[in-house]
Amino acid sequence: MNLLIIQARMGSSRLPGKVLKKIQGKTILAILLERVLLAKRVDKVVVATTFKKIDRAIVDFCKKHKFNYFCGSEKDVLKRYYDCATKFNGNTIIRVTSDCPLVDPAVIDKTIELFYKKKVDYAANTIPPHSRKWPDGSDVEVFSMKALKKCYLRARNEQREHVTFYLWKSKPLFKIAQLKNKQDWSKYRYTIDYQEDLSRLEKIVKVLRKKNIFGNTQDIVNIINDKIEEKTIDKKFSFGYGWKK
Repeated sequence: MNLLIIQARMGSSRLPGKVLKKIQGKTILAILLERVLLAKRVDKVVVATTFKKIDRAIVDFCKKHKFNYFCGSEKDVLKRYYDCATKFNGNTIIRVTSDCPLVDPAVIDKTIELFYKKKVDYAANTIPPHSRKWPDGSDVEVFSMKALKKCYLRARNEQREHVTFYLWKSKPLFKIAQLKNKQDWSKYRYTIDYQEDLSRLEKIVKVLRKKNIFGNTQDIVNIINDKIEEKTIDKKFSFGYGWKK
């Protein structure tokens, strides 16, 4: 089963509660869920949050809207993913984070297809230190349950704070494939880390609604070029900044 797990929590230090902040009447998490549920190669979607009291709001949201959810460790994110994947019987795991609400379901499907076609342990569109050609905010990772278990058993200390850190840092142990892109969209950024990012995302969503289009990656890049990039709120938050290697 292809199990997509969304990593989400309320305790972001830079923008607390961002996953349930609203844009055009919808929460960030709702926007993301609507998009990932359109991926044709995904069998089940689960929101993986923590046991912390503050994250009860995410659980309540999922219950209200009948989305699958899982509560696990806050610090040991790798364990949270492994436990979640185990509970929901995932064979192939797709990782998407809640700070990428405009992820493209077509890119999710292409990454899954690459994973199976190349018969690898791990496939993604943003594998450090490869040359990144996808926008920051379009990140998709796909890996086998076997690879996840190996990471779970072997990763130590800070390696457990990031689900796939051990995996792409230990390349000799895993077969890896990167989803290529004919265009170089590396300068574009629509992930959410700061309040300014939220404002940018709201502008993008507003244009998508005005044009009455879903908004694939190309559409979003076009909107940034046409409507936003020249009017960016602050240079230090302009597109191309903020990718964390």
